[in-house]
Amino acid sequence: MLRNALLTDVEKHGNYSKLYRKMDLINQLIECAQKDPQRIVLPEGTEERTLRAANRALAESMAKIILIGNPDEILSLAEQMGLSNISKATIIDNLNNPKAEEYARLLAELRKSKGMTIEQARELVKDPLYLGCVMIKAGDADGQLAGARNTTSNVLRPALQIIKTAPGITCVSGAMLLVTKMHQFGEDGILVMGDTAVTPAPDASQLAQIAVCTARTAKCVAEFKEPRVAMLSFSTHGSAKHELVDKVIEATKLAKEMNPDLIIDGELQLDAAIVPAVGASKAPGSNVAGHANVLIVPNLEVGNIGYKLVQRLGNADAIGPILQGIARPVNDLSRGCSADDVFKMIAVTANQAIDAKRND
Repeated sequence: MLRNALLTDVEKHGNYSKLYRKMDLINQLIECAQKDPQRIVLPEGTEERTLRAANRALAESMAKIILIGNPDEILSLAEQMGLSNISKATIIDNLNNPKAEEYARLLAELRKSKGMTIEQARELVKDPLYLGCVMIKAGDADGQLAGARNTTSNVLRPALQIIKTAPGITCVSGAMLLVTKMHQFGEDGILVMGDTAVTPAPDASQLAQIAVCTARTAKCVAEFKEPRVAMLSFSTHGSAKHELVDKVIEATKLAKEMNPDLIIDGELQLDAAIVPAVGASKAPGSNVAGHANVLIVPNLEVGNIGYKLVQRLGNADAIGPILQGIARPVNDLSRGCSADDVFKMIAVTANQAIDAKRND
């Protein structure tokens, strides 16, 4: 189904290399998810794009979908939209949930140091975003995807309160998969960039964590066998002196301490990071310069502007943001997303869930 859709795009647009690379990446994600289907919660269970994506994921046997919302409304919408696979989903009524009291007691226990009462917890588990995260914490689900109707802050708040960050990580970040037409860069034109979504002005410690998390995303989601991480700056190996450069140098050192096996170098200018001739000239002897496939930007401003420049001016596909640093995957969607975007992010979330279990 997916391959036929992409081949139609090839016939229509003639952009063979880019579409085949995109197809390969998405097919890899789907195939990996199919081998070990994960329980993925979609809290926006009555949202049209979400339902279409869920129907497709169920048709592909890619995940065990959990929809939150009124069962009658969800099934009625599915029938109206001709979505025959929605009946295979688990549907949880957040206002009439037999496990509501169990979940409320778990939430109250988790948040008692913040003064949460059982009464407050009982109300919160009626909120689909909170309910999904409590289900993950209770071991009844493996990951969550939302944001078609909700803001990033609304999606992240319950995740940070309930699931919390992964061991050794204190900041959440977002990575973007960039599928470009320039096959000479990254992995046949695919690069992973972070942080593009969450932390506005990371300090050196946070930047190091972003580097380690983004390399892990490159491995478990983009399936890079060897992530090569470039810590980007306006300087290459001391060509400029500034406190902003010092932050990147310190972050590179800290990232190496966090993960001694990580292939990482910095500070590097972008051209030195991805163009072999420039890398050899500006950073001779570097095992990353000229061959980076993971790009870590110094702040969110650069990340957001940078990926959109590549997407719009370079006509690249941007998949994400993929949230990183949470103990179990909780991903955010743009409210302008398409059903296809939601489908891809279900595949991403499923792969992250598999990786999280593998590393428990």
